[in-house]
Amino acid sequence: MNIFRLAGDLSHLLAIIILLLKIWSSRSCAGISGKSQMMFALTYTTRYLDLFTNYISLYNSSMKVIFLAASYATLYLIYIRFKATYDHNHDTFRVEFLLIPTVILSLLINHDYSPLEILWTFSIYLEAVAILPQLFMVSKTGEAESITSHYLFALGLYRALYIFNWVYRFYAEGFYDLIAIVAGVVQTVLYCDFFYLYITKVLQGKKLQLPA
Repeated sequence: MNIFRLAGDLSHLLAIIILLLKIWSSRSCAGISGKSQMMFALTYTTRYLDLFTNYISLYNSSMKVIFLAASYATLYLIYIRFKATYDHNHDTFRVEFLLIPTVILSLLINHDYSPLEILWTFSIYLEAVAILPQLFMVSKTGEAESITSHYLFALGLYRALYIFNWVYRFYAEGFYDLIAIVAGVVQTVLYCDFFYLYITKVLQGKKLQLPA
């Protein structure tokens, strides 16, 4: 554990809290991509299959439980509790274009050909692109509410902080995981355009608008 990982985890947790509060307080999931949330739930499910077999620390286990519970709670709110407010007409990204390549890549490039390792690798690749349906939805509608923008910024910041975590671990511990690093860089790059717009518009009190 180091300051960058802790800050990254807290940013990740903040993003989830912002999203859940947004949906619950407004009684609406308008502007939220259910497809992105499904892929995040799949990411955490395949990554944390070792929850009851590989104990690392109370902090580690607690965060796994929180992310799993929050991801499925979000799906419940979108597809059951506030289903009538879900904007499926704009949430049209073809997720098979993400799922099929990540499955193939996880089978070809991984650290070990064991079921848990392949599923862990799949989760790393999937997380890198899981936000694309949300960004596509924002781009398609042309704008995003400030609260949705805050969620996306916190989520992108989490991954950016993890890059600093990997740099720190490489120099302090001599540890690095090339699969996680490359996937993390790809994920951060996907947020770059959004980061620029967020800083120049949302923080100035303007509604975020993305090019269609």
